[in-house]
Amino acid sequence: MPLAAGAALVGLGLVVLLVIRWPFRQEAVLKALEEASLTRVNSRAFHGTYFPHPGCVLENVTFQHNPKAGTPPLITVERLEIEGGFTGLFTSHLSRIRAEGMRLLIPAPGSGEHFQTPERSTFVVDEIVADGTVLEVASGEPNDKPLTFFFHGFTLSDVGSKGPATFHAKLSNPEPPGEITTEGKFGPWSTEDVGKTQVSGQYVFQHADLGVFPGIGGLLSSSGKFTGVLNHIDVEGDTEVPRFFTTVSTHQVDLKTKFRAVVDGENGDTFLQQVNATFWKTTVSSQGSVAKGTGHAGKTVSLQIATTAGRIQDILLLFAQSKRAPMSGLVSFTAKVSIPPERRPFLAKVTMEGDFGIDAGGFTKAETQQGVNKLSEGARGEDHREPEKGEADPETVLSDLRGHVLLMNGTARFSNLSFSVPGALAQLQGTYNLINEKIDLRGTLKTKSDVSKTTQGVKALVLKVLDPFFKKKSIGYVVPVKITGTYEHPFFGLDLADKRNKKSTDGTAASGSSDPRP
Repeated sequence: MPLAAGAALVGLGLVVLLVIRWPFRQEAVLKALEEASLTRVNSRAFHGTYFPHPGCVLENVTFQHNPKAGTPPLITVERLEIEGGFTGLFTSHLSRIRAEGMRLLIPAPGSGEHFQTPERSTFVVDEIVADGTVLEVASGEPNDKPLTFFFHGFTLSDVGSKGPATFHAKLSNPEPPGEITTEGKFGPWSTEDVGKTQVSGQYVFQHADLGVFPGIGGLLSSSGKFTGVLNHIDVEGDTEVPRFFTTVSTHQVDLKTKFRAVVDGENGDTFLQQVNATFWKTTVSSQGSVAKGTGHAGKTVSLQIATTAGRIQDILLLFAQSKRAPMSGLVSFTAKVSIPPERRPFLAKVTMEGDFGIDAGGFTKAETQQGVNKLSEGARGEDHREPEKGEADPETVLSDLRGHVLLMNGTARFSNLSFSVPGALAQLQGTYNLINEKIDLRGTLKTKSDVSKTTQGVKALVLKVLDPFFKKKSIGYVVPVKITGTYEHPFFGLDLADKRNKKSTDGTAASGSSDPRP
């Protein structure tokens, strides 16, 4: 009897202790959730569970961050299951939290909402499962839909322990639409500075449709790894687009890149340390940022790009409708590119400034190259002769094509543009409109022979009269020239109107009156 009485007393004591320490009371659970999330938590239904595992179930749970009337809750959960263990009742240890039908709505940047850093939870959770979660990030534009991420699977393990938590996730990315699989480590949580919380892992991004971005298309795949702290994550990886194309071109290309970048996980700003993009036989290197700037609600793309010993035909084919690029040769360039988050067509809002050079350049279109050949032969005082079949014609290439370009509002403005062909040197400036493809370049051509030999027919007769006006001592002949027309149909010719206007400005009467078309 004494033994039975002692056992009964111990049993009664355990029951009393369980009642006192029972953590799954509605008030206690809601308070714990509020302290962990720093929000106001409500549940329309609540009931406890006891066997086989102690715990509770909450239904239609809302986490209200902004108390202003009419503001949607930060988090809603259709069903929240909390599962513990009898030993964990005395150690603040939970076996599993399962969230079903969870939706998170992140306010738009600049909304005025401020989030405080919660204290580290005293509970240790073996596993948090939130499959089917929907994450919505509100847009700063009133008429834009939020970015929506759908998590097919999400598991977070060892939450609240002294070491980092482990995460596994499969989700659909909204822009560009594609599937992401990622896993890694997160934490331990830094209460003093969230940005110093450690994170590391790897990812695979597949079937990303680039067609959502104006002007380009193709399916992108990427893989890589990341490590660092939340506000400074080092990322490196590879991307490949087997059939990349621009919508203005009929060509597709295998585009591959290798990149290193730093991502600020708190605001999404990305800083590209090195990106090498390879297509056909050309590699373009770049660095820069995709970050929030001043005066704009969104993020501005700022890049510095460069290539050496690339092929101009590879670049032009990205924008060409014809089977062959209009020009070939070795190209090098450096440029600064800026793309603001404005609601304008891409070509209208992109700005670029840089210097370029093309060596051993030639035109693949017969009519265009023939005009260059005649210009060269005339400048050397030679009669035009078609090369025999199989005969090389090295003296009809453009060489030392150099220039400075400023692209703004869809128009490229060239300065210090120069090129040479055997017997002649051209120096030009002017514009090329990328939207309607119109060309207007004007300048001077220095030749060794008579100006009249650079053209034929009636214009040649007129120019024989004008030769004395163009001739300069020691440097041969200096002729005003122009390149007009369009990208597909350029015209090379003498700009006699410009020469006449210049002489009138200098106080010298102009001879002849003609505006010959090239």
